[in-house]
Amino acid sequence: MAGLDNVKLKALLADVTSGVLQLPDFQRDWKWDDDRIRAIVATVTLDYPLGVVMTLETGGESPFRARALTGAQAAEESDPSLLLLDGQQRLTSLFQALFQDSPVKTKDARDKPVERWYYVDIDKAVGSPADRDEAIVSVPEDKILRANFARDVVHDLTSTEGECAAGLFPLRIVFDTQKVNAWRRVYEKVDDQRFDLWSRFEEQVLEHVRSFQVPMIKLAASTSMDAVCAVFERVNTGGVPLNVFELLTATYAGDRAYREREGTYYQLPKAWQVIKEDLATRYPVFGRLDVGLDDGLSSSDFLQAVALVRTWLRKQDGLGTGVSCKRRDLLELPLTDFERLAPRLADAFRWAGSFLEKQCIVRVTDLPYRTQLVPLAAVRAILGAATDTLGAEDMLTQWYWCGVLGEMYGGSTETRFTRDVEQLVAWIRREGVAPETVSDAYFFPERLDSLTTRNSAAYKGIYALLIKQGAVDWHYTDAPLKPSLLDEYGVDVRHVFPRTWVRRHRTDGGFPANSIVNKTPLSLRAAQALTGPPASWVDSLAVSADMRREWFDDVIATHLIDPYLLRKNAYEEFYSARAQQLLDMVYAAMGKRTILRDMTVADDKAAR
Repeated sequence: MAGLDNVKLKALLADVTSGVLQLPDFQRDWKWDDDRIRAIVATVTLDYPLGVVMTLETGGESPFRARALTGAQAAEESDPSLLLLDGQQRLTSLFQALFQDSPVKTKDARDKPVERWYYVDIDKAVGSPADRDEAIVSVPEDKILRANFARDVVHDLTSTEGECAAGLFPLRIVFDTQKVNAWRRVYEKVDDQRFDLWSRFEEQVLEHVRSFQVPMIKLAASTSMDAVCAVFERVNTGGVPLNVFELLTATYAGDRAYREREGTYYQLPKAWQVIKEDLATRYPVFGRLDVGLDDGLSSSDFLQAVALVRTWLRKQDGLGTGVSCKRRDLLELPLTDFERLAPRLADAFRWAGSFLEKQCIVRVTDLPYRTQLVPLAAVRAILGAATDTLGAEDMLTQWYWCGVLGEMYGGSTETRFTRDVEQLVAWIRREGVAPETVSDAYFFPERLDSLTTRNSAAYKGIYALLIKQGAVDWHYTDAPLKPSLLDEYGVDVRHVFPRTWVRRHRTDGGFPANSIVNKTPLSLRAAQALTGPPASWVDSLAVSADMRREWFDDVIATHLIDPYLLRKNAYEEFYSARAQQLLDMVYAAMGKRTILRDMTVADDKAAR
C-alpha cells in the first residue's frame, strides 16, 4: 500500500514547479510566517532531518481536484502524478524561499502581511552550527536593509555587487549552478581572503542544500478514499480536522466524467449555497445567511440526509445491507448520486421547515435539535406525499416531540438516525410498530425543575408547545401568538415571578425561580409591565388591554397559569399547579397521556 523513498529536495521542488506534485484541494492554505520560514531554511542548510512527507500516487488520474502549491504556476487543469498529503507547510516554504525568483508573501511576528527575500550571511554561516538560525536573513521586498527606525540604509541588495559587498548570499539561486558561479566570482573579487571563506561556505552550507534528501512515503493509487482521508487527518499537524464536506468538495471537483461532460469541475460549495439560501429565505429556522452557510442547518446535516436516503434505496434494490450515514457512507457518496438526490432532499428540508412552523418553531435559536431534522427530511424524501396524510402527520408529530422532550438526540446520533428512518417508514406504512424514539422516550416530572436555559432541548420544546397550544400575549390580546408574530412582537421566554422576589419570599429550597415553570412566552411590551410580584401588575395589565378582569383571566389561563394564584402572590402554589399543567401538555405531545395519571394513582396508593 505504501513505500518509503528518499528524494532529493531539488527534484521535489522541480516537481512542484512542473505540476507533477500538487495538493488535493481539501488541503487548507499555506500559512507559515517569516520566523518559521527562516527556521526551516536553517534546518536544510545544516542537513538536519526535515521529517517525512507523505504523498498519494494518482496514476495520472487524481481522485481529487488538485491545485498547485502556493507560489507555483502549474497548469490549472494538469493532472499531477503525486498529491501531497503531509508536508505542505514545509515544502511550500522551501519552494518559495529557495526556488522561485520573487519575494515570499508571508507574515511577520505581529501577523502583519510582508514580502521577504531570504539570504545567508556567509560569515555567520561558517561559524558554529548553533548560530545558523541567526545566519538566515530575511530581507524586505525592496532588498534594502535599514536601521534606526528605517532612517539609515545598512545594505543595498538590489544588485549582485551590493549582495557580495554585504556578504549575503541569495538563497533563490542556490540550485542554479551557473548563477551561483557568477555570483561567487563577483564575491571573491571584493577581497582575496574570500577564496577560503567561500570554499568553507560551499562545503558547510551550499552542498548541504544541493544534496539534501527528503524521506517520502508514497501511498499507492489503489488506496481507498476512506484510508486517504483517515491518513491525512492523522498526519495533519495543522490541528484543524477536515470535515466530510471539504473532502467531498475536492473529490467532486476531481470527477473526470463530470469535467468531460460539462467542460468544468463540479463546485459543491456553490451547490450547497444555492440550497441553503433557498431554505433560509423561506424558513429562518435553518439559519441566517449573513452569519454563515453552516449556521443553523449545516452542509454535513444535508449530506447525512442524502446518505440515509441513498443507502435506504440501495437496500430496497438489494445493493446494500443497511441504512447508514456514517463518515464512510458520505465519503463513498458518488457525485452522480448526489446530483440525483440533492433536489429531492432540498424539497424534503423545505417540507421540514413547514413542519417546524406548525410546531411553532421558526427561529434558529428556538430549534431544540438541529440533528433531528436529518432523519425527518430523509423520511419525507423516501415517502414523499405519503407524509401529508392526517395519520402520518400525527405519527411524525408524536415522534418529533418524543425526540425533543425525551431528549433523545442529545448524544451520538448516527445510530438513532438509522433506526428512526427505517422504523418511521415502516410505522407510517403500517408495516411496523412505533419507533424506539417514541416507545423509549420519557419525561421525568422533576426534570421541570432543572430546565432553566436554552441549552436544553426540552426547555425550547415546552416554550414552543405553550405557543402551539394557544398562548395569548398579555399585551397583544387580540388572538393567540402565531409563528409569524414572534419576531414582530419580540416574543421570548419571560419570568412570571421575579427571581429576586422569589428568593426573598419562598419558604424552602424547592420551586426554583429560574425554571421553565416560572417562565412563559411573552412579547417585549408585555414583559416591560411585569415589574414586581404578579399582584402588583396583573390587574393593571387588564386595564391597559381594555378588558374585563374575567376576560383577562382567560388570557392568562392560555399560558396554563391560574390567575387567582398570581393575585395572591402564592408562588409555591402557582409553581405546583403550573408544573402539573405543563406535564399534562408534555405527555399529550408525546402521546403518553396515561403516564401522569398512572403515576398520580400510584403516589396516592403509596401515601395511603
